[in-house]
Amino acid sequence: MTPFRASIQRVVQGSENRPCIECKADQTGNRSSKQRMSNLEVSQFTHTPFYCEENVYFLLKKLCKDGVADADGSDLFVVFICNDKKQIPLWHQKASTRADGIILWDYHVICIQRKREGNSHLVWDLDSSLSFPSPLASYVSETIRPSFQLFSEYRRSFRIVHAPIFLRFFASDRRHMKDSVGNWTAQPPAYEPIVAEDGTIHNLNEYMEIHASDESTNMEADLINSVFTQQLGVVIGENQLEEFFSQIS
Repeated sequence: MTPFRASIQRVVQGSENRPCIECKADQTGNRSSKQRMSNLEVSQFTHTPFYCEENVYFLLKKLCKDGVADADGSDLFVVFICNDKKQIPLWHQKASTRADGIILWDYHVICIQRKREGNSHLVWDLDSSLSFPSPLASYVSETIRPSFQLFSEYRRSFRIVHAPIFLRFFASDRRHMKDSVGNWTAQPPAYEPIVAEDGTIHNLNEYMEIHASDESTNMEADLINSVFTQQLGVVIGENQLEEFFSQIS
């Protein structure tokens, strides 16, 4: 992912200098899982700036390995955020130089964990300055801010992929991080590129190519079921994210 350094004053219709609301982590839930989660810090995860899709790939594996998530990752979902313009505004991002943390990414990738008994859905975003992890409702209101009147070209779409499927099929040779003459636009990770189980070396473009026309408008059972079977998951609009996860069982 790459940040846009140009002015973002045109992104939001009206004033965007509103006070930030601190979100607090949910204090309920399974004790043993919560204890394991409380011992996790961002610094313990593999993180290379501007390679969010790879960071999430390894985050999934660590959550499974450490017992914070189901061993097979069945309670985890990868969420690609993008739009036709490939300019998406998100707030509370560490890479921002603004007090409100807003930045324009070309795309972004996060992990959402399905709630366990008595707990809320959780968002794992290694690039966020909010609590880690954040309750989904807090993350939506503070980072996505769907209530803000964005100009239409900056509205965001979300591709949701079930983690077990993503871990099997995702691949990236990092070609998207090279300029026209082959130079890196950001220093790549030291480890080898991720190759899919079937030998595919690059399909990141298929995940991040998201258009408003791809969005499913009806939150029906078939849509929910599709996320568990489709390699590229399902695409929904920015006002549907919480509703979608409210129907995930």
